[in-house]
Amino acid sequence: MYKYSFYNDYSEGAHPALLELLTRTNYDQEHGYSNDSLCLQAVELIQAQIQNQQAAVHFIPGGTQTNLIALASMLRPYESVIAASTAHIAVHEAGAIEATGHKINTVCAPDGKLTPEQVLAVLVDHTDEHMVKPAVVFISNSTELGTIYRKADLEALSRVCRQFNLLLYLDGARLGCGLTARESDLTLADLSQWVDMFYIGGTKNGALMGEALVISNPNLQEHFRFHLKQHGALLAKGRLMGSQFVGLFQNNLYFDLARHANASAEHLAQGIMALGYPFLTPPATNQIFPILPDRLIESMSQFYGFYVWKKMEDNCSAVRLVTSWATPGEKVEEFLKDLRFG
Repeated sequence: MYKYSFYNDYSEGAHPALLELLTRTNYDQEHGYSNDSLCLQAVELIQAQIQNQQAAVHFIPGGTQTNLIALASMLRPYESVIAASTAHIAVHEAGAIEATGHKINTVCAPDGKLTPEQVLAVLVDHTDEHMVKPAVVFISNSTELGTIYRKADLEALSRVCRQFNLLLYLDGARLGCGLTARESDLTLADLSQWVDMFYIGGTKNGALMGEALVISNPNLQEHFRFHLKQHGALLAKGRLMGSQFVGLFQNNLYFDLARHANASAEHLAQGIMALGYPFLTPPATNQIFPILPDRLIESMSQFYGFYVWKKMEDNCSAVRLVTSWATPGEKVEEFLKDLRFG
């Protein structure tokens, strides 16, 4: 057994407040398929947070399923999606998007973030009906490398998308950490203004399971429940997800949990920097990527769970350390102490 796992931010079950709400409403009889009072309340809370009463909100069990359903609904058979080469849909979803019949046009983005120039370069390369037609731009916040989009980044991408009739989709598996990062100036309301469709991740931020997909673009809202049903995401007991998002957004718990995850990672990063180790990308959220000697990695991996992310030069590698809404401060201190003495 490890002293502590830094593998991911979903190793724990759920925040006690969500479990209490599930238990308290357990015997209440409700309508099925997310038409229950808890889901309806969660929708109202999210609409208030994004300052958009016209947005559609749907609850889906997991992130891969959300990406698959959302993107497939946005694309015609001959259309493709533009994404960073490190994007979750391009690396860690077992070809889920491709299985729906759509190509992913990947772009090399060392920091995990797409730029308008990169999007335009893909459009220039796809000229006629002998190729796929790029139609959606996929981004995530925070990215797979822990980096974040700022308001200026998002506005610039959105302007290019609207100029060239592209749809903009945001994977929000770690959206809480992205929005509460120290350098972030984005809000949920900004996303609703600049992004056609995005999801608010619950699984990686204190929920047992569930993501809240927000459809800001009214042209994409009609008949969306058919897509959910066809892909097995319209759960009879949708109340399971709705109740958790009520708990997450009633008293800003969603943002409090994300701030804790970020603060834990920042403490970890500062301790690692103090020991003189560099990082693959500048620490910004709850995923950090220190570059450590391979011998030290081998030693630490006997006591802590983490992924070796990328082989570097001089017998060193970048590892990924992920903190969560429940990471205890003493475990961070213990890791730093063991790292110090190798």
